[in-house]
Amino acid sequence: MDITSISTALLWIVVIAQSLVIYALLRQVGVLFERVAPAGALAMNQKLEVGQKAPEMSLQTVNKKLVNIGGSKSGKSQLVFFLSPDCPVCKTLLPALKSASKHESEWLDVVLASDGDKADHQAFIEKAQLSAFPYVVSELLGKSFGVSKLPYAVLMDESGSIASMGIINSREHLDSLFEAKEHSVASIQDYMQGKTTENQFVEVK
Repeated sequence: MDITSISTALLWIVVIAQSLVIYALLRQVGVLFERVAPAGALAMNQKLEVGQKAPEMSLQTVNKKLVNIGGSKSGKSQLVFFLSPDCPVCKTLLPALKSASKHESEWLDVVLASDGDKADHQAFIEKAQLSAFPYVVSELLGKSFGVSKLPYAVLMDESGSIASMGIINSREHLDSLFEAKEHSVASIQDYMQGKTTENQFVEVK
């Protein structure tokens, strides 16, 4: 056997060995992905539950326009996003919120909500370019929705029932609210565990 044949044989052995190693790594990555489920919004709320009717309110925005919270929305869902001008995480989520509002506009309306001094919020709206959103400053709204930590979001379906909700610390958490509604589960964690809403609450459409 000449040197060329030996080199070719060794090269094939190396290629086969590498293929086996890559295959083993891919299997490990698959197992790891199954064990580490995607993180969804944590629904910490002692007043409301997914599936029940959301509180209905008619409130004035900072720009003195009326916005209806809850209730039937003629084919559209409503996302109320609770934030604060002093919340750093809230500010980092604004680009994701704007993007979601734009790309999901056919089925979703977004309302921003907070409390405190309206003058501070007006400055915040201008600085963060939030004038396209209805912006409500109401302590009652936050209390009625059981909001204790920020940023927090509540997604209501077309009939005014709560489809999903939770603390939002990332774009992934925000998307998890939409995914939970789409799969008719209380949270993305329930979906990953193979649960359905059939035995939990009325199906959200």
